[in-house]
Amino acid sequence: MLKTRKNEIFAALVLIAPFVALYGWMFIYPTIQMVHLSLMNAPLIGEGTWAGLKNYQRLFNDRIFRVAVWNTAYFVILTVVPGTAVALAIALMVSRLNGWFQSIILAMFFLPYVLPVSVVYILWDWLFNVQFGVLQNVIQPIVGHPVNVRRTIPWFMPTMAIITIWWTNGFSILLFLAGLRNISREIYEAAELDGASRVQVFFRITWPLIWPVTVLCLTIQLILQLKIFDQVYLFSRGGRTQATMVLVQYIFEQAFQKNNGGYAATIAVALFIIVVAFSVLQFQAARIRRAT
Repeated sequence: MLKTRKNEIFAALVLIAPFVALYGWMFIYPTIQMVHLSLMNAPLIGEGTWAGLKNYQRLFNDRIFRVAVWNTAYFVILTVVPGTAVALAIALMVSRLNGWFQSIILAMFFLPYVLPVSVVYILWDWLFNVQFGVLQNVIQPIVGHPVNVRRTIPWFMPTMAIITIWWTNGFSILLFLAGLRNISREIYEAAELDGASRVQVFFRITWPLIWPVTVLCLTIQLILQLKIFDQVYLFSRGGRTQATMVLVQYIFEQAFQKNNGGYAATIAVALFIIVVAFSVLQFQAARIRRAT
């Protein structure tokens, strides 16, 4: 019996060893190197000098870093919960369709997700163009004049949020549809026999049963949106980039444009801590919600 147990443990260690080795090589080692680089006054590539905690002291007094943190947090607020709610609403509507019509509608919502960011940029830049953009026909009656959303600071982040929700929601819609299809039809039929309204069915049956999918979508969206870069970088080119700076864009600027590898690593460490902290908080909130 004891020999069999030892054999099982040995087999398990052999099976997980490749994963542990790859994980350590591709994640743990780079993370240690990043933390070490954050304590150095060094270029991106090459030797540096020991700086201790000076980069972290500089970080707390850096106005652009505070702007980047605020812009990233603002973008997360505008996209994570609203985007997940929109995906759930679309999934609920699509789930009521049948056959090829459902497939066509689902494909229309999923198509933006497969587009590269360059295509997304060109498409929305054309739509928002001040001279001939189609969406100016919507903006002008509301504010009284055309708005250059790329150069108007109050419009910039909400515009990026709308574009991002449109671009990335296809994956969340698929997850919600998979969750909705796992709910037994017999539960809905029993609720219908009991005279439950659609609102009651949603809040008493659908919402609790797809809560794990909702948590998954919120977690994925939170991590992705904290790392926002591409669309903000492209749409802010030629403008006041410091006013619309986000964290990953600031890392890119320090590392690849100013060759300040040590300080860029410090910002990356701060972003890593923020992502881990919010992910843990969201996971704990989901556990409390599930327990209640």
